[in-house]
Amino acid sequence: MMRYEGTQKLADESACARVRADLKMCLLQSDCCKKERKLPRECLSRQDGSVPDECFALRNTFFECKRSLLDNRQRFRGPKGY
Repeated sequence: MMRYEGTQKLADESACARVRADLKMCLLQSDCCKKERKLPRECLSRQDGSVPDECFALRNTFFECKRSLLDNRQRFRGPKGY
């Protein structure tokens, strides 16, 4: 899995951009996208083992990051993620 930290710059500078990029790379490197030629959105809905559990954990982290942007209690603590 690729981690975007340090000196690397992403084109997207939004709050959850790093988690989104990691989720995207995880899905694109999975067997579901590579061998079965499915879309990443279709791969997230499958539970047949062709997508690693790490991708599902990143999906949950991305959801929590996006939800923390809307939650007023979490605004002062910053977005969850890395």
